[in-house]
Amino acid sequence: MLTRGGRVAPAGPTGARASAGTGSGRAARRALTGLALALLLAAGAAVPALAAGQAADPGAECPPGQHDCSVWDDDPGTPGGPGGGNTGGGDSGGGGVGKCQWNGRTLPCYDDVLGWFDNGSGCYYKLAEPQPEAPPGQQWYVRTCNGGDLGAQDTVLLDAPPPGYGAPPDPEELARRALASISLLPPRVAVAPRRSKGPGLVGLPVWMWASPGAGYFGPLHASASDRGLTVSIEARADRIVWDMGNGRKVTCTGPGTPYTATGPYAGRPSPDCGYDSGYPEAGTYRVSATTYWTVTWHGGGEDGVIPVTRTSGTVPIQINELQVVSE
Repeated sequence: MLTRGGRVAPAGPTGARASAGTGSGRAARRALTGLALALLLAAGAAVPALAAGQAADPGAECPPGQHDCSVWDDDPGTPGGPGGGNTGGGDSGGGGVGKCQWNGRTLPCYDDVLGWFDNGSGCYYKLAEPQPEAPPGQQWYVRTCNGGDLGAQDTVLLDAPPPGYGAPPDPEELARRALASISLLPPRVAVAPRRSKGPGLVGLPVWMWASPGAGYFGPLHASASDRGLTVSIEARADRIVWDMGNGRKVTCTGPGTPYTATGPYAGRPSPDCGYDSGYPEAGTYRVSATTYWTVTWHGGGEDGVIPVTRTSGTVPIQINELQVVSE
């Protein structure tokens, strides 16, 4: 409430290659290889992922209602995070970015209580109601400074509205608000063979897959409105890129097919998402995956795209070399 002096009381408030024999040894190796592939891949199983709550990184900022600060623990792997966020730069989760900044913080350019934000001064402005007596052409504004700190509030007499006052909502900012209202989850990944069930073999194909579902691959839809403008978004994962832990990457267009010992592809390469050539050397490798999302938005006569990524935790896979004994 305004006082007679024009003041306003502060308001409350992510080894070696297989050895080969000669003659009957080569034939034995071929037979063993086919048998080993079927048996080892049959042992593959999905690795469960457990929500671990909010990320411990004090610098991470998650908008209200969004779970992009969640991490996933691919037992017995290590947690994954929200990924690279907007790969074009900007925020770290694809939510809440506008064009108003103050002291490293991203702020809404308009607040229902405080009014419009001025980037130059770091203050919100709204017309004082009721208006105290003022000279012709001037008006009293309630000014809330320090990025909206209600403890730094007063009234000022201005000849004209401050910069940014009364500006229409920015469509891209509304698109990011809509994005902040949905969850683009890191992929929950699985491989076959699985180390806990037994090692794989050098040169044999590896199967990879991730949990399907709208939260992991889309499509997801949302909208946000402000001062008569509504912006709608659609979020969809375009691809998933697997890091095989040895410098090799495999790109798949979907979540992949879970391996089953009784399926039509048992003992064969994955039909849609696999490391078909297999690992060239024995060792323990840590596999992870990143989904690449495209968020398209339209509203207010404009449209655009917001790229977002989400990265899983890692899953270990043990590869041994095939030993053949020939006489």
